Amino acid sequence: MYQIAICDDEIKELEKTELYLKAWQEGHKDCRFKTDRFVNANELLDAIQKNGYMPAILLLDIYMPGKSGIAAAKELRQMGVDSRIIFLTTSKEHALEAFGVNADQYLVKPVAREELFSVLDRLTEGMEKERKPYVLFRIDGTDRRVAFRDIVHCEAQGKNQQMYFADGSCGQLRMTMTDIFEALSAREEFVRVGVSYIVNLEHINSLSGQEICLDTGRSIYLPRGAYQPLREKYFSFYCEE
Repeated sequence: MYQIAICDDEIKELEKTELYLKAWQEGHKDCRFKTDRFVNANELLDAIQKNGYMPAILLLDIYMPGKSGIAAAKELRQMGVDSRIIFLTTSKEHALEAFGVNADQYLVKPVAREELFSVLDRLTEGMEKERKPYVLFRIDGTDRRVAFRDIVHCEAQGKNQQMYFADGSCGQLRMTMTDIFEALSAREEFVRVGVSYIVNLEHINSLSGQEICLDTGRSIYLPRGAYQPLREKYFSFYCEE
C-alpha cells in the first residue's frame, strides 16, 4: 500500500485532488493507497519529522501561507526524504526551482483529471519496478514503514519483542515472533534461529558453531541444533545471489 500526501492550504483544492485520487484508484484496483491531507507545509514536515510519516507520493501546492511548497520540498530532500513530488500550483514561474528539488512533475491549476491520471500512471508504474521493499510494523506504539534491508534481527522478550536496525537503533513490538516472521517470511533473507531469534542473512558477517556475528557488532549465541540448518540456508542464500 502506498501513502499519498496532499498538502494545500485551500480546502476545496484538497477535496478536489482527493476526489481525483479516488477516481484514479477505481481504474487501478491493484494499486492500493491511503491518502492523508495537510493544510500547510509545517504540518506535513512535523508529521514526517516527529511521527515517522513517509509518503510515497506528495502532491504539494507551492503558494501557501508561511512556508512555501518549494521551501518544504528543499527541507524534505535535506532530510533524505525521497518521496515522489508533484507540484500543483497556479503559476509556471517556479518550474525551474521545482525541478531543482527533483520534482517528478509540475502541474498548473486548474489541473485536468486526465493530466493527473497520466502522471500517477507513470509514477506508480516506475515505483513498482524501482521502489525499495518495505514492511509496516507498529514499533514503540507508532506505525512505521521499515525497509527490509534495514532490519538486522529480532529477539524474543516475552510479550514485547525487540527489533534491531542497521543504524544501531532498536524498537519494541507487541507481536508474537510467529507473527513477525510471517510478515517477513516472503523475503528469503529472513530465517528463524531457534524460537528466540529472527535474523537477516544479509547482516551476518560470520557464522560458527557457537554464534552469529552481525555487521552491527552484535553476536547471537546459537541454540543447540541450530547451526547446521542455519549454515545451509546461509550458503544457499549467497550461492543463489
